[in-house]
Amino acid sequence: MSRTDDDGIPVAGLVRRVPDLGALELLLAVARLGSLGRAARELGITQPAASSRVRSMERQLGVALVDRSPRGSRLTDAGALVTDWARRIVEAAEAFDAGAQALRGRRDSRLRVAASMTIAEYLLPGWLIALRAQRPDTAVSLLAGNSAAVAERLLADEADLGFVEGLTVPTGLDAAVVAHDRLIVVTAPGHPWARRRAPLSAGELASTQLILREEGSGTRQVLQAALGGLARPLLELSSTTAVKASAVSGAGPAVLSELAVGEELSARRLVSVPVEDVRLDRALRAVWRTGHRPTGPGRDLLGLTRG
Repeated sequence: MSRTDDDGIPVAGLVRRVPDLGALELLLAVARLGSLGRAARELGITQPAASSRVRSMERQLGVALVDRSPRGSRLTDAGALVTDWARRIVEAAEAFDAGAQALRGRRDSRLRVAASMTIAEYLLPGWLIALRAQRPDTAVSLLAGNSAAVAERLLADEADLGFVEGLTVPTGLDAAVVAHDRLIVVTAPGHPWARRRAPLSAGELASTQLILREEGSGTRQVLQAALGGLARPLLELSSTTAVKASAVSGAGPAVLSELAVGEELSARRLVSVPVEDVRLDRALRAVWRTGHRPTGPGRDLLGLTRG
């Protein structure tokens, strides 16, 4: 028999399988502070309550998340992976809350943003939180997709401001560079590439099947250009997080933004593989329809990206 809420509406199974935001915030605090006690104090709860919440999460997910010892608390390998996913959820919740608060406000200002996946996942949440502090009455809607989809949204007047990761500015759009990024080749520690000393050549990279983003993404566009269009997909996935998780699982090597893999590299869940004679640098750009430079909250968001 399915569960229902107080109004008799069925509760989806996903709600029962995913820990609540408070539990995810606790896990992030343990990862950052290295102590369950310090994490509990930061969140204003008792240590027994924090321990109970961690155990409840572990039962819910069916995996051990935290190793506890007199020297502190350390995430298990599974806990480190869950923490990375938790961070995305908490950041999305903060962005959601920023939009919800604006919707409850005066509603006299609205900004429609379209962003490619890497920027949407790793840069935009911070920019939107800063914009909320500056413009609390602005309601922001975010449409995330690959760089080609962002251009389509802008040209169809379904977005006021966009962010893309490709090599060129799509036709019909003006642009400004807001950041620079570099793609790197990564693989799980058990892969033969993780132990090699010599850098990969362009030929080796082009002849190897890789875990890649889908066609139309800025990441794929940069790699294809660097390899003369010869990149070979082992898997094609539609999000940076999915590509990263597949690489961590040992499915094969992947090419990802440096922005996306810092924690995995630090924790040795992924290893960076050097490459020679392959240009994988790229500019991250804000884009808008030609002749329609952003004004109001769009102009303010653009300014924050350069801060």
